[in-house]
Amino acid sequence: MKNSGITAALSLVLCMCLFCGAAFAHSALCSCADNGDGTVTCEGGFSDGSSAAGVKVFVRNGSDRTLVRGAMNEDSEFSFEKPTGYYMVIMDAGPGHQVEISGDDITE
Repeated sequence: MKNSGITAALSLVLCMCLFCGAAFAHSALCSCADNGDGTVTCEGGFSDGSSAAGVKVFVRNGSDRTLVRGAMNEDSEFSFEKPTGYYMVIMDAGPGHQVEISGDDITE
């Protein structure tokens, strides 16, 4: 009886480890580039190779006002007119899956 209790406990720990790994299986990724023509293109995805098609994207100014709102297309890309002044791009794939990129970090 003692061995079956140890076996059950070890099985429970193993299952918990496997499920915890699955919960953190992917991270949101996004990069943006200045196209040099007054537009910016961002490309998104997930660390497990999943597409970001349909994921919400926001462009906000320094006052946290939304300037542009949209979603990644079927190629996991989102393009917009480059705002003047400070701006931030936010790819929002849900809680724990948000990426923020300062306009200062977006270059040609």
